[in-house]
Amino acid sequence: MTPAIDTPCIKLCRIDPASRLCAGCLRTLDEIAGWGKLSSEERRQIMSALAGRKSLLTEAG
Repeated sequence: MTPAIDTPCIKLCRIDPASRLCAGCLRTLDEIAGWGKLSSEERRQIMSALAGRKSLLTEAG
C-alpha cells in the first residue's frame, strides 16, 4: 500500500485573482476541493506541478 500524500496547504488561503491559484499552496480551487478524493498518483502529479506555478501569481505574497 502506498502512503497517502499530505496536503501542500500552509493555511495561507488567498486566491490570486488573475491566476485563480491559492497564493499559499498554489493549487486551483478544484484541486483544493477534490484533494480528499484524489488518488495518490493524482496528488503526486499536482505536487510536482506546484513549483512551476509560483511565477503565475500576480499578487505579492
